[in-house]
Amino acid sequence: MKDRHFSVSIAVLACASFAFVERAVGAPPTPAAALALRPVQADIPYEQVPPEAVEKCSVRDLEIEDWTGWELVGPDGNLLRRFADTNGDKKIDLWCYYNFGVEVYRDIDQNNNGKADEYRWLGTAGVRWGLDDDEDGQVDRWKRISAEEVTAEVVAALRDKDGPRFARLLITKSELEDLGLGDEKNSQILAKSTRAASDFEDLAKRQTSIGADAQWVQFAAPVPGVVPSGTEGSTQDVVVYENAVAMYEQNEKSGQILVGTLIQVDNAWRLVELPSISDGETLAQVAGNFFTPGANSNASAASADSINRDTQETVVELESIETKLSSAKDAADVASLHKRRADLLEKLIGASENRVERDTWVRQLVDMLSVGAQTGAYPEAVERLNRVADQFAGSEESLKAYADFQAISTDYVVRQTPDADFTEVQKWYLDALAQFVEKHPSTPEAAQAWMQLALSKEFEDKEQDALVFYKRVASSFPDTDAGEKAAGAVRRLESVGQSLELAGPTIDGKPFKLSGLRGRPVIVHYWATWCEPCKQDMKLLRRLQASYQKAGLQVVGVNVDLTKEQAQAFLKQNPLPWTQLFEPGGLESSELAKTLGVQTLPTMLLVDASGKVVKHNVRAAELDEKISELVQKK
Repeated sequence: MKDRHFSVSIAVLACASFAFVERAVGAPPTPAAALALRPVQADIPYEQVPPEAVEKCSVRDLEIEDWTGWELVGPDGNLLRRFADTNGDKKIDLWCYYNFGVEVYRDIDQNNNGKADEYRWLGTAGVRWGLDDDEDGQVDRWKRISAEEVTAEVVAALRDKDGPRFARLLITKSELEDLGLGDEKNSQILAKSTRAASDFEDLAKRQTSIGADAQWVQFAAPVPGVVPSGTEGSTQDVVVYENAVAMYEQNEKSGQILVGTLIQVDNAWRLVELPSISDGETLAQVAGNFFTPGANSNASAASADSINRDTQETVVELESIETKLSSAKDAADVASLHKRRADLLEKLIGASENRVERDTWVRQLVDMLSVGAQTGAYPEAVERLNRVADQFAGSEESLKAYADFQAISTDYVVRQTPDADFTEVQKWYLDALAQFVEKHPSTPEAAQAWMQLALSKEFEDKEQDALVFYKRVASSFPDTDAGEKAAGAVRRLESVGQSLELAGPTIDGKPFKLSGLRGRPVIVHYWATWCEPCKQDMKLLRRLQASYQKAGLQVVGVNVDLTKEQAQAFLKQNPLPWTQLFEPGGLESSELAKTLGVQTLPTMLLVDASGKVVKHNVRAAELDEKISELVQKK
């Protein structure tokens, strides 16, 4: 039995200062006292308890190895709070808050002085991890923050006119130097970042679009791109978003903020420049920092060395339109400005002096029309997007495929209106993909289309049809993520009766081979923390493992979160009595996901004691029956 007789210091944020409540030795807090505690950070979506239900809550001792403290449980049995001493010094250093039984936030006292100095958003609340160097209750640095959350922070900073909150999102000089982008690019980015920090206060005061009730809604951007090592003196690959947009709502009206370029620095995304604000329409940053011709000059227009005078004038006009869009209100005016912007991009395509310039302007036109159509700011964009490949790609097959595939993907989103017949929309989409692969069979986009077609056949339980598509991708696109994943899907669909070889590191970094469990039946469960059905499966798997304990039933979890920390945080709060495997890359490119071509979650396989697959894609509802049959045969 753990020694639970220790004094407790529980930090409560009140009037921007911490008050500390000392409890008698060995006395746990009452439910009312525990519920009175609040997270240090605001706007945490944690579960509240109505006054009439407080007395129905209960406090119990922690039952976690090496931790001591208490848990608060609600009337329905869901965990509400957890207060823990994680290092054995008999002082609370971890304050955890839950929402419907899932931990969504924690305050952490890392240096054990009784004050929270780290704040982590978890579970359904996101991935932010903030550091508070001076322990004043304000985040000073972001150790982890997603691109989506950066744009949400931008909206909040503008809403609250909070300059420091905005400034801590900006990339720093030391971070730029560590990225190794090259002296010229470093100077350009640092100048924009410095200017953004100094100009934000004026922008926040001047703008009237984002008021006290504004709320972030969504993040939108083209797919991220890689600035490869060797570009303009860079020494390593750097991942960036260009033209990132934050969508917000204010008094039932929608608006958008052009956030611009975001750069990945370790586990965090960093902002580069001052945002542009708009109401109800899509903005586009014409001169990006990495993927736009002429973006290397310190001025926003392209330099005379890279493009001619007419092109410079066109870029300047594009910037003028961007400025007008930041204040335009009328929907017709907004659509007209977008039309003019598309006209100018087409003019730039026609004036391109080399293939690289032309390719970049065409792709930017495609991206601009795609976002404009999907957000409804430029309704005619769909029709215009459908013509891009024939009008501007020329004989460039890769460009044609890019434009056509984006047109299909955009049209698919636009067709999914509230009153749409989803079955008909899905049929159109699959027919369009089938036509696309016939037209562009050798392009990377064809691999994506075939994978989607194969997945649709799996959903229809037409595995032989799915195999045809998977085998086509595997043979046509070897040594690519899509090709390797397709080969894994073939392996999975043809696995029944075959020995399954699955190996990889556990989440703790130890080597694991499925063959080490020979002699016992095994369920392989692919999951992620963002997959709610996966979590429901875990409850069933616990029960099955207990029910078939005599048969030696084993479970092997395969986590496909983007980061190991996400999975570890979940497992720390929800310990599971079976092995967990993890390799980086997520569902898209993790080696463990590619090994069996897993595209959707949850995915489970049942393996018998000899190591042969009994059933792949086994559904939770049929597991009990299948295991029972397996045990009886044995």
